[in-house]
Amino acid sequence: MTILNLNHAFGPASVGILGATTGPRSPGGIALQNLTASFGGDIAHLDGAEPDGAAALPELVVIADVASVSPQTINTLGTGGTRTAVLLPDLDLDRAAKRALLEAARPHVLRLIGTGTIGVIAPYANLNASYAQLMPPAGDLALITQSNAIVTAVIDWAAPRGIGFSGIIGLGDRLDVDTSDMLDFFASDIHTRAILLQVDEIRERRKFLSAARAAARAKPVLIIKGRGNEEQGSHRGSHASVLATSDAVEDTAFSRAGLLRVNDLEEMFSAAATLSRARPFRGDRVTLISNSETVARLAADKLTRLGAPRVQTAFTGSDAVPSAYSEALAAALDDTDTDAVLVLNAPSAFVDETAVAQAIADTTAERRGKVWPAKPVFASLIGGASAESGRDLLDQKGVAGFRTPDSAVRGIMHLVSYQRRLDQLMRTPESLPDGFEPDFHAAETLLAKALTDGSDWLSASAAADLITAYGIPVAACLFAATPDAAAHAADTLLADHDAVVVKISGKSARHKTDIGGVRLELPSADAARIAARDLLARAEALGLSDGVDGITVHPMIRRARARELILGVTDDPTYGPTMVFGQGGIAVELVADKALALPPLDLTLAHDMIAATRIAGQLDAFRGAPAADKDAIALALVKLSQLAADHPSVREIDINPLLANADGIIALDVRVRIAKETRSDRHGVNPRFAIRPYPKQWEQTLTLKDGSEVLARPVRPEDEALYEDFFEDVTREDMRLRFFTPTPNLSHKFLARLTQIDYGRAMAFMALKPEDGSLLGVVRIHADADHRRGEYAILLRSSLKGLGLGWTLMKLIIDYARIDGLEEIYGEVLAENRTMLAMCRSLGFAVVRDHDDSALMHVSFDLTADEDAD
Repeated sequence: MTILNLNHAFGPASVGILGATTGPRSPGGIALQNLTASFGGDIAHLDGAEPDGAAALPELVVIADVASVSPQTINTLGTGGTRTAVLLPDLDLDRAAKRALLEAARPHVLRLIGTGTIGVIAPYANLNASYAQLMPPAGDLALITQSNAIVTAVIDWAAPRGIGFSGIIGLGDRLDVDTSDMLDFFASDIHTRAILLQVDEIRERRKFLSAARAAARAKPVLIIKGRGNEEQGSHRGSHASVLATSDAVEDTAFSRAGLLRVNDLEEMFSAAATLSRARPFRGDRVTLISNSETVARLAADKLTRLGAPRVQTAFTGSDAVPSAYSEALAAALDDTDTDAVLVLNAPSAFVDETAVAQAIADTTAERRGKVWPAKPVFASLIGGASAESGRDLLDQKGVAGFRTPDSAVRGIMHLVSYQRRLDQLMRTPESLPDGFEPDFHAAETLLAKALTDGSDWLSASAAADLITAYGIPVAACLFAATPDAAAHAADTLLADHDAVVVKISGKSARHKTDIGGVRLELPSADAARIAARDLLARAEALGLSDGVDGITVHPMIRRARARELILGVTDDPTYGPTMVFGQGGIAVELVADKALALPPLDLTLAHDMIAATRIAGQLDAFRGAPAADKDAIALALVKLSQLAADHPSVREIDINPLLANADGIIALDVRVRIAKETRSDRHGVNPRFAIRPYPKQWEQTLTLKDGSEVLARPVRPEDEALYEDFFEDVTREDMRLRFFTPTPNLSHKFLARLTQIDYGRAMAFMALKPEDGSLLGVVRIHADADHRRGEYAILLRSSLKGLGLGWTLMKLIIDYARIDGLEEIYGEVLAENRTMLAMCRSLGFAVVRDHDDSALMHVSFDLTADEDAD
């Protein structure tokens, strides 16, 4: 379940309480008082652990006593018509007891909030079904929290500031309703402009990130989550896993989902104040207005450090009168090189702070609606009691006011960060180079053999073969069981190289440098033999012989002005496979210069990883060294991402070092950890991926009724470029039938929504001309938040009608929806679109006229029916 019936928690027609007999200062007693004080309708007092189910029961019921939290009570409530139950008691239920409650609720689609929840507050419905101490006013912030204490703290903080809420929910034990459900609910709530989210743990990573990405596309989502104290990777085997601490991976996941993470309650309150007063804005150019050059300079420095690229200041003079602020603010708002304005007022004996606040508020109001795009105004009246009345006035006038310049700067940067992340969600990445065709079967055969042999780490030669199968250049790796075999391998390599490298091999040699297990610059076969003998003797002396199986011999690779890098994949226990990039070499863990990303990667995300590291600067040309080939590095990251997507048994990959210079890249050492994957995904992708990767398995050739063939595949982000030519061959009439307007706004933002697919919630298949890859038609489906029903849409080139392409694409999306687990496909079709309606009827869709609009027909297809029927 997801958002089904949650509307009854935030706008019920009827409310009841069960078991509120434990005293006025108990949770149940306080909840009853709050309900009585807030809800305008009758409140049903349901007696006993099992209310009478014969009569209709309220849509929302608050359960206050322990005895009533039982499968029998839940079943009775569901039978009587209750759609949401708030379970206040804090119970330590075992798995069987939780399952029994859920099974009692499921037939009635009765949603359970809790157990151990503080309750639900819905100001727009005048509903306080909680034991919180205050009823906040209606506003546009939603609060979702797993902590009851956070509810009371936020309400206490917001009350004196007049900050209102669209809804507040304490999730408690999340027996049924969880964080992802509420993100979906508030993402589509018309009263909610921004979401405050507190989490202690995330149970279903794919569901959470999918909901978070969907919500962040619609409105800012602010998240606070405690940070762990885990030691860096001490329990894991690869350099990549040491660098990818749980906190670092979580930061990466939140950023990929478009969430804004704050570190403490103070920062959360500051951000909440910002979101309640100012809307997100495009750009990051800030103008500072102040009566103090020192204060302005300090604020400008902090803005620059936090990422604002251009900050300009306007000094009004230490004795500036309110009109000076008005003039400077009006000029800044009219300045086309300004995106936001921050007004700072330091205490002065010559100026009344309240008058300054009034000038700021009046000018902001006067320019509102006259300046486009809209530019938010932030203000900080610095000082204690003397500035308090001015700050109160700013609050009343809806200006984002702050006590200190630092908090104002953080507020501005929260909005800047949100817009940047929204742009990242909506942008169009570069295309992958043509011709990248990994040898999937060679890699799978290699991995299957290693798993059958019981290996958990691939041999050095197998690891090299694995990444070679995915097109990543790697130095040759020859295995030798004896010193004589090492000499023979060296002789082979010395035909093309002037020296070789010998390394110890085996499970005891994962960190070869740590045990002195590497010999470099060996110019002859005899030198290789001696080095191999020394390494094996050293392993025996260290008691490592049982974990050593021999020697590997490699060519000595010399690359002029090469930089040493690390590329890798690690497996986070919460978010699954995680990409790692950074400065490599033997000191990789000490330097800890790294960037992380959740796969799947495209080239844009890969370049972002590179740019986020300190070594990125050294990859550019400097001191006579030409720039390293960043495109080759980025492509290697994308290839590793694809490898992890294709082969769930791969758990860790370490490429360290990877040498990179102007001539390209080459891996010198590769380690790979594997483990059998017992879970499966209904679409055949890596089940541990937190974000569903590109579903390559759905690529196929379709045959039309005239015998011609088209290539069909899922849409990719880089496909935006295909739409320009496509829409030129779609008539205005066909546009109107598809979009209900003959001239849809074909902006980048619109096209990005067509191509930026969250494969966990939506799918779009493109039909492409085999000869040139041009776009012929698109069919798409978008599942609702409950993943039960999906709305379809289809559009073809107008010149291709009559070839059966529409029929073929519709059959494809029906097949996909059935495998995806949907129960129904539906759509809205204009009644005059006879061609579409005829095709729907022939495919088995039910077609009925819309009750509210006679110009629309509602079409639906039951996916639960016998497949042979369609």
